[in-house]
Amino acid sequence: MKNTKLELSVGIFVMLGIAALAYLTIQVGTGSMLNGDTYLIESRFANAGGLHSGSTVLLAGVTVGRVEGIRMEPSDYSAIVTLRVLSTLRLPTDSMASIKTTGLIGDKFISLSPGADDTYLGPGSRITMTESAVDLESLIGKMAFGSVDKEKPQQETK
Repeated sequence: MKNTKLELSVGIFVMLGIAALAYLTIQVGTGSMLNGDTYLIESRFANAGGLHSGSTVLLAGVTVGRVEGIRMEPSDYSAIVTLRVLSTLRLPTDSMASIKTTGLIGDKFISLSPGADDTYLGPGSRITMTESAVDLESLIGKMAFGSVDKEKPQQETK
């Protein structure tokens, strides 16, 4: 009987540990671990390929937010990315947002580079200086097969 109580308590302890690990995994995956209040800002990109809702927003290598959503602007066919950043983060209006990749073919994230302006972006503001995602496939294609701009010599027909 004594062994049964010990086994039961160890089993309960292990189950609580697994539940805590699952909870933390879900919290980190959804970005809910950001401390404090947040606000939304937008940025316009010509190409947001590979970026998705929930992607990380970094400033100097530190996570300061998450991508809230991505939509297309019908007037100019650009991608509008909505970012949820910490309210303690005061970004100058001339800040830059870039889409970067972790590793060679890893996940995409937004990298923020603060500007030097004296005025700051507020909730609902838009970052105008952006750098779109690099299309790795097209770069490899250009390296392997040459530039698409070159004219191909015409073959003679008999």
